[in-house]
Amino acid sequence: MKGIPNMGQLMKQAQQFQNKIAKLQDELGEQTVEASAGGGMVSALVNGKQELISITIDREVIDPDDVEMLQDLIIAAVNDALSKAKSMVNEEMEKVTKGLNIPGMPGVF
Repeated sequence: MKGIPNMGQLMKQAQQFQNKIAKLQDELGEQTVEASAGGGMVSALVNGKQELISITIDREVIDPDDVEMLQDLIIAAVNDALSKAKSMVNEEMEKVTKGLNIPGMPGVF
């Protein structure tokens, strides 16, 4: 039958794609992004698996009378780092899935 792909070939391509995704996930776990808040007073480091690796806090921003400000700076730095990590992952996934036409996968069309 003309126009119907070979099932064996499709399975082989699916396995190759799965291997590429697994390799990419490993590589992204080793890549990190950093973001800061308060003019660099608080920095957060996140990996491509969107795990928080470290937080750095400048001593000058630690004020026992203004704990809320420090908390806000930490939240801002972590959220920014997570956003950057998500963007990094999306960009890398688009490279792997480019050319595929899989419904429901962003950036694939």
